[in-house]
Formats: sequence, structure tokens, C-alpha cells
Amino acid sequence: MSTPHWLFGDQLGPHFLRAGPRGPAGDAPVVMIEARSVLRRRRFHRAKAHLVLSAMRHRAAELGDRVTYVRADTYRQGLREAVGDGPVTVCHPTSRAALGLVSSLDQVTVLPPRGYLVPLDDFRAWAADKGDAALRQEDFYRWVRREHDLLMAGDRPAGDHWNLDHDNREPPPGDAETLRLPAPYRPREDAIDQEVREDLDRWEREGEVSFVGADGPRRFPATRREALSALRRFVSRRLAEFGPHEDAMLADDPVMSHSLLSSSLNLGLLDPAECVSRAEDAWRAGDAPLNSVEGYVRQVAGWREYVWQLYWHFGEEYRGRNALDHHDPLPDWFLELDADAVTARCLRTVLAQVRDTGWTHHIPRLMILGSHALQRGWDPAAVTDWFHRCFVDGYDWVMLPNVVGMSQYADGGLMTTKPYTSGGAYVHRMSDLCGPCAYRPGDRVGERACPYTAGYWAFLARHRERLADNGRMARALNGLDRLKDLDALLDQEGNRPRTAPP
Repeated sequence: MSTPHWLFGDQLGPHFLRAGPRGPAGDAPVVMIEARSVLRRRRFHRAKAHLVLSAMRHRAAELGDRVTYVRADTYRQGLREAVGDGPVTVCHPTSRAALGLVSSLDQVTVLPPRGYLVPLDDFRAWAADKGDAALRQEDFYRWVRREHDLLMAGDRPAGDHWNLDHDNREPPPGDAETLRLPAPYRPREDAIDQEVREDLDRWEREGEVSFVGADGPRRFPATRREALSALRRFVSRRLAEFGPHEDAMLADDPVMSHSLLSSSLNLGLLDPAECVSRAEDAWRAGDAPLNSVEGYVRQVAGWREYVWQLYWHFGEEYRGRNALDHHDPLPDWFLELDADAVTARCLRTVLAQVRDTGWTHHIPRLMILGSHALQRGWDPAAVTDWFHRCFVDGYDWVMLPNVVGMSQYADGGLMTTKPYTSGGAYVHRMSDLCGPCAYRPGDRVGERACPYTAGYWAFLARHRERLADNGRMARALNGLDRLKDLDALLDQEGNRPRTAPP
């Protein structure tokens, strides 16, 4: 009999069971373990807990008699119940904690990772002759494009440009409440979803677990079939419009043209190779413009892959990076997703999106949520944990580099060349969120001072010496000398919160 193969809850696609020289046996029995301790460890978003459990239970139902599905308190307990002391294989897990667990068990053979384009060894070889500070995403992205022949015309990039960002930074149309695109794919709940919801309700009543945010109806795929339907709908009906407004925000259209496929990729329901391949096919068939397809390919084959590799490359010590010496705790209204406690319309709107769905796209994450945390000096480890818990697509490998490096600049520039934060002018230009707001994006001081505008200048003043050698920050830092109201601004920001009503 073949050695059983253990599937974690983010390894749910068929590629995790595909036989190969370094994979499980083709007829291997499958073990799946639903460990309650995971839900007790963090206060997850309720929609995230629902999605993960629904996806696991759906996968078990598909596998039928092939799977031994164990509901246990811990993974160790569940593994004992499933296979005793017998051998088991598992694909390389996606977190250091899980890898540490499986590596500590003599009975477990760890196979190479699946669900990513670049093997870890290949990345190590690519990075070997570069210092950590030279591992830039753009260089990595071009290397991946060449290695996988993605959007290439011989040895040149399609369209003769690697990066079409300049075509993909348009603000939303001035008169648009929505982009008026075909709606994204939405799954239908079934009996398994109902069972999951009843279990979560019971565990909460009994005080065993606690959640934040709203749950239901389920908005994201929980099965391979649903994920493929979502991918087809995005490519055929929404990809063409993806590029131009991918960095824009609309209050009444949080999804806009985004794919909503990140949770399916991170659950392992989709393989990134099939996502970028279908997008490229759409361009070559004339069904989507190059700037939209390149923008999507860069998100999947560039950024997602880059984040995965850096998670393992930088090591566990990266978690404790705090180059800006930020230590303030997250306020209760943020921890509880209490959007009603917030006056600033952009932050209130985005926090409500997270509360109600467990998702918002990359610009609200970076330039609204992350920027606010950075300006206020919140502890980057706590911010990372919040993003991990509160987003349906959030996993340790996803959020650690994204938050510590990209969002909070806590690694001092290993991942990005400057802090990503801005004043209210950026939000005003790229969204419709400022118009009805109680604050004015151009005001730095006074009752109508925008918390992002005031916070931006206060952040620069606080870290002027730290950022003085960063050439990309020179112009912004020089702007401090032109502010005649800087003292009043710093006094205001030091003595009054700018997000909650008085």
C-alpha cells in the first residue's frame, strides 16, 4: 500500500496530489486534519475561518473514501489518530511553524513545495551573487518572465516593455460610482457551508474561539470547480479592463476590475501557472490588451512569487525587524474592525470593507490601512498579525514580507526603496473617497486637517534623520523646510487623534 499523503488546508488543488519523481504516489491515501488549535491561536476573521473550513471539507467530500479526515485538537493528535506511527508524506508547508512541526516528526517525509512557479533552490541560485539589498522585485520579475517564457517575443518582452505601470495608474472616472463591469463570480453556498457555520456558531457560544468581522454569504471559491469558474469569468469578462484602474479606489465599488483569485491561489485551489497562462492566451487571442495582462501577470508571477521567495530567504529573524522603532499598540477600534468609530471617510470605508468581507484590494491595503499604521508608529509585528488574521487570503508567508517590508518599511529598505505612505492628495487623486469627508485632503492643521496629510508630514519629521540618506525621499524631506505650520502640525499630531470623533 502506498504511503499516505498529508494535505494541509492550503494545499487543496489537484497539483498537490499529482504523482511525480518528488511527489506523492499516484494512488496514495490522503490524510487531512482539521485542528481546532489553529482557530484558538489567533482571533481570525469569521469569513476567513468559514472559507478555510469549507474548502477543506469540500475537498474531503470530493476525495471520498480515499481520505481520512480527522477533526482533532492539534495536528499531532490528528496525525496519531489518522496513521498512528506509520509513515506519511507532505508537500513543504507554507509557514515556518508548520514546516517546523512536520520536520520534527520522524514519520513525516517532506516533499518539495507545490503551487509556485519558482523552486526554492532556483531562487537561491539566482540570489547567490546578489546582496539582500539587491533582491529587487523588478529584476526578479524579469527573470521569471524569461525563465517561463511569459509574455515574451523571443528574447524581448512583448510590446518591448517589461513593465506597463505607466498605463495602469489611472484614477477612477470622475463621474463613476462603479466601473460598470460584469460582476465577478460568486459561489453558491451548500450544505457543507451550513455545517461550517453551525460549527462556528457553536464554538463561539461555548467560548472556545472568538472571531472578528462578518460571515456570510461566502464570497470566495471553496472548491476547485468554483475557482476555475472564477478564473474563467475574470479572464473572459473582466481582465480586459483590469489594468488602467488597478490602483484606483471607489467607495461603492470595492472590487472594481480585480480578479478576487488571491484566496483561491493561497488555498491551493488554483496553480499560478494556469492563471498567468490563461491571461497570456487572452492577450494573444486579442481579447485583452497587453497593459491589463502584463499588470495581472506581474501580480501573480512577479509580486506573489517574490513574496513567497523572500519569506524563506530572509529567515525567521525578519519577523522582528523594526527599523523605524515603531512600538505603539493597535487601537481597539482597529482591532475590532469598528469602522463606525472612524471619521476619515477613506479609512472608515476600507475598514468596513474588511469587516464585512475580509478583503479589499492592494491599494487600500497599502495606502489606506498600511499607510495609516505607518504614520501612527504602530508596532509592525502587531500590524502583520492583524493583516494575517483579518484577510481571507492572509497567511504567514503572504503577510510577513508584505507588511514588514512593503507596508511598514520595518526592514529598512530590503524589500522596497522607500516607505510607501502619502498625504491626502494621493487618496483624493486616486479615489472618490475625499469628497464627502469631514476632513480636507489639502489641510494639514485645524479641525478639517486630513489625518493622512498631517500624518504624512509628521512621519517625515519624525524620521528625517533615518531617511536622510535615501535619495528617493530627498524631495519629500526637503519639503519639510517649506512648511510654515510644521510646529503646529506636530503639536496637533502629538496631542489629538485624527481618526476617531472627539
